[in-house]
Amino acid sequence: MSSSEQTVDNMAAGSVHKVIFEHQGVFIQLSSDEEAIEQDLLISGSLQVIDKDGEILVEYRPLEDTVDLSNILCAGKDSSSVMGCTQGPGDRSHQLLETQQSYETEWDMVNAVSFKKRPCTNGEGSLNHSHERSRWAFTFSVSDLRSITVKEEGWAFLICKLKDSSTPLPVLHFHQGGSREFLDSLRRFALLTECPDDGTCLLVSTPNKALSQSFENLLDDNSFGLVHKFRKDPYVTTLGGFSKVTNYIFDALRGTEEQHQRPPEEVADLLGEVIPGLEINQQEEPGFEVITRIDLGARPQVMRREPLSAEDWTKHQDPEGRMVNVSHLKQVIFKGGLCHAVRKEAWKFLLGCFPWDSTLEERKALQRTKTDEYFRMKLQWKSVSEEQERRNSRLRDYRSLIEKDVNRTDRTNRFYEGIDNPSLVLLHDILMTYCMFDFDLGYVQGMSDLLSPILYVMENEVDAFWCFVSFMDQMHQNFEEQMQGMKTQLIQLSTLLRLLDLAFWNYLEAQDSGYLYFCFRWLLIRFKRELSFHDVLRLWEVMWTGLPCHNFHLLVCCAILDSEKQKIMEENYGFSEILKHINELSMKLDIEEILQKAEGICLQIRSCKDLPHSVSAILGFGTEVSGSNPTDCESAAAPRATQQQDACSNRHLRETSSHNSCKVAFRL
Repeated sequence: MSSSEQTVDNMAAGSVHKVIFEHQGVFIQLSSDEEAIEQDLLISGSLQVIDKDGEILVEYRPLEDTVDLSNILCAGKDSSSVMGCTQGPGDRSHQLLETQQSYETEWDMVNAVSFKKRPCTNGEGSLNHSHERSRWAFTFSVSDLRSITVKEEGWAFLICKLKDSSTPLPVLHFHQGGSREFLDSLRRFALLTECPDDGTCLLVSTPNKALSQSFENLLDDNSFGLVHKFRKDPYVTTLGGFSKVTNYIFDALRGTEEQHQRPPEEVADLLGEVIPGLEINQQEEPGFEVITRIDLGARPQVMRREPLSAEDWTKHQDPEGRMVNVSHLKQVIFKGGLCHAVRKEAWKFLLGCFPWDSTLEERKALQRTKTDEYFRMKLQWKSVSEEQERRNSRLRDYRSLIEKDVNRTDRTNRFYEGIDNPSLVLLHDILMTYCMFDFDLGYVQGMSDLLSPILYVMENEVDAFWCFVSFMDQMHQNFEEQMQGMKTQLIQLSTLLRLLDLAFWNYLEAQDSGYLYFCFRWLLIRFKRELSFHDVLRLWEVMWTGLPCHNFHLLVCCAILDSEKQKIMEENYGFSEILKHINELSMKLDIEEILQKAEGICLQIRSCKDLPHSVSAILGFGTEVSGSNPTDCESAAAPRATQQQDACSNRHLRETSSHNSCKVAFRL
């Protein structure tokens, strides 16, 4: 689709040209004197929007300087097909060219994302001013543009009119898509408003100087006063602005004096403000018991396996395409993950988009239905006029937040890097369509982090949307206004950590960190900001198997904290140091080591006969179906020690300590 924005120096002219937008396969309509020809002759070329020393220009150039009939395409009057036209000695023959069809014909959206190498001329990119322009090439300034009429006839075509009506411009035909991106690039430098008398006509007005904000400026959190807020109240800022608590904030904090210890009642009030409904008990209440110590015995050692190969995946399909021996397949995926070639298909099953027992033909039929459903929802927001949007504050706010977050999401990943990246357009469109799918929730900051890896794997707008919908079904409560999901998970995580290591939990509590606020981002977006991009893919597919227990992601948190507890306690880290240390773990974690330890923790807890009911409920012990234990297929896993069964004791003692810090109460 569109190329990334780039700057090309034209030394001869002493000027700098910046390519804002470029799209190949745009056709202009040529007039023909031969009445016998039923089709309008079209010539293919490249359309660019260029910033030339501050002036925004639209430039069209044919692919060749001279018109070659082999390059001329003919558009059928009553068809959306494009036919190649070749001329013989005495006749003309037409050959139908295959073009990618789309369910959204107006904009011809590209379903599969691909990166196309831009044509180069004499090593100077797409701009070369050394050759004489063809008679079919033309250039005009956006400031000279009066209007753009958008028409649809099986494909989109644009009729541009200049303020000087004596200079007509050829009609631009977008047979291969790209019209929407072209208009979006113009909107960066001009205001396009719908004509009151003609809904297909966009009136163009340009300011004196185009204003734009770079990606770097968008990330300048000083403009949000974040550092000031963090210095003033790191507790609320950590929870309320999870995406802003990153390394560069802590760099700004270095050298400041240590925060004073907060009174317990103040900590309770602050946490209650951020997570409404979270009950924090500073006094023990009748009917509640606190787990002081349970001897879980030695933690078993487990081994990881190699990722499931494409060949092994195929072996789990019957002749009609049904997945067989699904229980074993999930166990293999849990133990090693998937090779990347399998992910595009396997994730649809893991997320529930495809039933495991569906045939290939059934999945094709389901795919067609879901494709139609997606584009119907997409057209709902795309058909909203500017006038309508001015009276719809929620949609306006959703769009604004999505555009801001998309410009910040995984921009260092090649799939999303650069300006005018088509993947960013798809990311934006999927999130906007999700607002139509679930308008009550709409868009909340952090959801773009959940979609980004899915779109990366699927490389398809429709598939990515429905996989994202399935993932959001699991994550929905995390983003609801009352944050019930976050409230519940923080309580559950505190329960598990206190069971696993009471001494460490007491230390954190003494540092006003007993509520594990620093795990907020881990839970909200499932470690998306903590692991490398490819490690996130591995972790998510492992968790989507549902093995080896419910809420396995909480044990992943426990595994990370278990690895860091020695340093935190030996260095006597306080509130701010713990926050800083946990945040700086980002991109330094070994996912295989974490998964290995988390599985070992699960087996260690499972081996205890007399677990508190609250722990069993969190991990779903006693509710698993047969074959849910991943060790069933892993002979290399260390056997559980038999003495572990007798090592557990039921010592649910009333805590008599008079420690003056807040406690989260758990009913057993």
